[in-house]
Amino acid sequence: MVFLLSGCAGMNWFNGWGSSSVVVRKGDTLYSISRRYNVPIKDMINANRLRPPYTLYVGQKLRLPTKQYHIVRRGESLYGIARQYNVDVTSLSRVNNLQTPYSLSPGQKLLLPASVSSAAGSATAASSKATANAAQNTSKQTSYQRPAESYTPPASTRKTKFMWPVNGTVVSGFGNLGSGRKNDGINIKAALGTAVKAADSGTVAYAGNELKGFGNLILIKHSDGWITAYAHCDRLFVKKGQKVARGEKIATVGSSGSVTTPQLHFEVRAGKKAVNPRSYLP
Repeated sequence: MVFLLSGCAGMNWFNGWGSSSVVVRKGDTLYSISRRYNVPIKDMINANRLRPPYTLYVGQKLRLPTKQYHIVRRGESLYGIARQYNVDVTSLSRVNNLQTPYSLSPGQKLLLPASVSSAAGSATAASSKATANAAQNTSKQTSYQRPAESYTPPASTRKTKFMWPVNGTVVSGFGNLGSGRKNDGINIKAALGTAVKAADSGTVAYAGNELKGFGNLILIKHSDGWITAYAHCDRLFVKKGQKVARGEKIATVGSSGSVTTPQLHFEVRAGKKAVNPRSYLP
């Protein structure tokens, strides 16, 4: 979630928001900073290209994103505006509390999700100097002091296999899919509502639907520093900070995010590095 999941093929995060900055102090966490400056955590994640488990370092400089808007012009639709900023309609409608059939009126002010691209289109977006680079890596650290949050360096190898998180059929494999697309995990097709289980014991690092394209997403950090991700879920049954047991039901299969058919996007990461889940499943 972190570690940034690049998720299913073609799914990216974009940094398109203006910002001021803050320097991380001893004892700071992403949560405490977001509360202090009244900035949503998801916006902090996107603006700083952070990856789970969202480790911060004393002296680290973080951007504080500022909101951007699009002013609706005559004839525009929510779908057209979503395409213009490379965001999904679900995210755009949710942050603006819009209900189907998504009726808009000229002059209406729409808040753009934190994943907005800085591609030209409106005066608001054009005024931003943000880039549209996908956040594939965290910012480089030239030097740092004692971490402000606890961090478990990932083991280079795993002694035990993960268990399959869901019973189904793999419909998209790990790696390059062609046309510049890449899948950092595998996609498992299953019936809507099928139980999704924790692939191993660990602590929930993220549970929510604020990350563009992933829909309802769960990230679990395991004791050896490895992380598993479960995206496109329907219902979530766990929350951040909760400890889960291997095989425990954590969600159900859904079609949330950028997919249209029920499936689970499953990732395995050794720290920041995405690895082929099939190599670590029985």
